[in-house]
Amino acid sequence: MVSPGRPTRGQRAFQSVNGVILTLVVVVTLYPFVNIVARSFSGERQIRAGEVTLWPKGFDLTTYEIVIRDGVFWRNYGNTVLYTVLSTVVAMVLTTCYAYVLSKKHLRGRGVLVGVAVFTMFFSGGLIPNYVLITSLGLKNSVWAIALPNAISVFNLLVMKAFFESLPAELEEAAEIDGLSTYGILLRIVLPLSKAVIATMVLFYSVSFWNSWFSAFLYMDRTDLMPVTVYLRNLIAGATGAANAGATTEQGSQVAANIQAVTIVLTSLPILSVYPFVQRYFVSGVMLGAVKG
Repeated sequence: MVSPGRPTRGQRAFQSVNGVILTLVVVVTLYPFVNIVARSFSGERQIRAGEVTLWPKGFDLTTYEIVIRDGVFWRNYGNTVLYTVLSTVVAMVLTTCYAYVLSKKHLRGRGVLVGVAVFTMFFSGGLIPNYVLITSLGLKNSVWAIALPNAISVFNLLVMKAFFESLPAELEEAAEIDGLSTYGILLRIVLPLSKAVIATMVLFYSVSFWNSWFSAFLYMDRTDLMPVTVYLRNLIAGATGAANAGATTEQGSQVAANIQAVTIVLTSLPILSVYPFVQRYFVSGVMLGAVKG
């Protein structure tokens, strides 16, 4: 008879197979990232010959030096940080308030408000009407052209709504009896209990705004106002054009060979640095928000 504390032969076999499969998944997932990093530090000849796998070949920092020495790069990098922070703050304030309202089942017109939000998931005004609207409002060449049109993600809104609905209603009733207003309940009772979902939404929004380039490309006319994603996009376009035309210098060939890998590393590094600090909230935030519809 098998002891209750010891796994059976079938359980041990399952754990072994499960461990092998998960290890393979991790390897397959990490390989492209490691390969990109290796290519960003490799030489032009080795990259074009397909010799770079998991370790740099023909170590070369030419592309990094060209990008990092450019003052426009650092100005645009600062713009990206500013745009990401302000846009995330605006998005979190609007999404949290909207989600909290929709979580109140006794609210009149709640179904209409939910329908309006869901409608925007499938239908939009289109590129030209959006451009005309942003221009007529005088938002061009400002952070608001990036922050306001993308302020509320419906997916994030519905996740937060479901999370707020999962909180015990008795807590809010007790706070109301103690004299707290609606905003007081939200700020002093609901938000402190919602750290997991808030951290998750902050991560979602910040990654989205950090990687966004099309809005700035569309609504920004001045180079000094561009985010770093547009700067790197233009750098890639220029290097690709030089490669197609045939680079005339060794330095130009090197830049054309690994510019994509370098830009991926430079834009991903800040997010990868922040993610470990919010990762512990990620699973609980999404799962708790998915308990109810």
